[in-house]
Amino acid sequence: MVKEPITPRSQIIHALRQLWLRSRERAECLKLAHYTCAKCQRKKSAKKGFEQKVEVHHRLGVENWDEIIECIRKNLLTTPDKLEALCPECHGEM
Repeated sequence: MVKEPITPRSQIIHALRQLWLRSRERAECLKLAHYTCAKCQRKKSAKKGFEQKVEVHHRLGVENWDEIIECIRKNLLTTPDKLEALCPECHGEM
């Protein structure tokens, strides 16, 4: 039996970060905040010499990274013996 390579944790985190940075939820938060820091009221700026970023913070935090990554590895990035190739019609029926 050939052991399949496991996607490194760093690749999973990078992919999740890219998903988050492009998410509607993140964009909506920035829009509702008028691109302004909730703590110090600094506004986002791209003006040369006055660049200011505004980030989105999870108030409750994301404490279960290990569980999330393990769930992705177990259920999504699983071994080929747990996968099957289907045409779009058959896949739609599943």
